[in-house]
Order: sequence, then structure tokens, then C-alpha cells
Amino acid sequence: MIREIKEVARRHLAAHGPNLSLRAVARDMDIVASALYRYFPSRDALLTALITDAYEALGAAATEAESAVPREDLRGRWLATCRATRTWALAHPAEYGLLYGNPVPGYAAPRATTGPATAVVLLLVGIVTDGGERLEPTQTPLPEPVRSDLRRLIDQYAGDLPAERLDRVFAGWTQLFGLISFEVFGRLNDTIEARLEYFNHHMALMADLAGIPR
Repeated sequence: MIREIKEVARRHLAAHGPNLSLRAVARDMDIVASALYRYFPSRDALLTALITDAYEALGAAATEAESAVPREDLRGRWLATCRATRTWALAHPAEYGLLYGNPVPGYAAPRATTGPATAVVLLLVGIVTDGGERLEPTQTPLPEPVRSDLRRLIDQYAGDLPAERLDRVFAGWTQLFGLISFEVFGRLNDTIEARLEYFNHHMALMADLAGIPR
């Protein structure tokens, strides 16, 4: 029953965007709305379940692609992670929109979604961490407030990665999702036709920025 509710809800996301209605879901399932409350006590609970599922599916796709590349091939692992993220997003635009599109009015994602949401960036962090002394040096100084933020995140997630290195990974991470969002939401229409080549080129540039050797 939970699986069916989610599937119907995903179809509503694809057709109508994130303004999800439990009544509309129930109507499509030919049941009374009150029956849904045994499984999801509110619209927000259903949205949270969909968001968590989407983050986990995205993370699984990226992890599977990255794990298929030999460990010593740092650049191959980086590009595989980025490409798998894009492939998943293009195959699931409604779910991607729920994660990275406009905020849903009246909804605030609980902290329980934070863990699943970090899967892709932690893969990128792990690749750079594995690079160790093979990475190109970083020379751009960090503003102290930025360093403090990055040090806090390193203490939570990234082990002993230098703040300057994490800064480069974060630049690649934001470029990755920014470029995917531009493509999914039509911002590249009438601008870039060679989408895959453009994406691969920019992800290679981000690998350069992170210090990953060619």
C-alpha cells in the first residue's frame, strides 16, 4: 500500500509539480482520503518519504557508477559520479525537481533527509581524499569565515581533508548540480545543443580545480 501511494504521488509530481494533495492521491487510488492517514499522517510526511527515496535513489546510482571504476583512477571515479548524477536527474525530472527545484510552499524538510542528501558530495570528497599526495597543490587563500565553515564540515564528515581542498570539491559539487539544474529546468534551451559534451567538459574542469591529475 505504501509503495502504491508513493507511485501515485510521483505521477502527481510529474504532472502537477510539488503541490501535492493527499485528496488527489486518494482520488486516483479510488479510496477515501482518510485511508491514507494510516500510512502518512500528513502531506508533509508523504513529501518527506518521497524526498528521502529520491535522495537514496540518486545516491545509489552515483555510488554504483563510482564503485565500478578502479580505485586508482581518481579522474574516472569523479567523472563517473558526475555522469551518473546527471543521468539519474534526466531520467527522473519530477523527483529531481522535488529535491532541487523551487521550495514546496509550507514545507520544511526535516533533518532526517540530511544524510541521504549528502551521498554525492561525500563520494566526491572520498575521491579527493584518496588522492592524497597525488593531487595538484591549491594556492588560493580562503577567507577566514569560509575556512571556519569548512573546518566544521570537515570535523563532521570529511576526516582530515584540508579546508582548501574541500573548498575545491564544494566548487565542483555546486557546479555539478547547477549545470544539471540548468539542463533539467530548460535553462540551456536555445543556448547549448551539445549538452553531454558540454557537461563532460565542465566536469573535467571541476576535476582540474579539485587537483585531480589527468
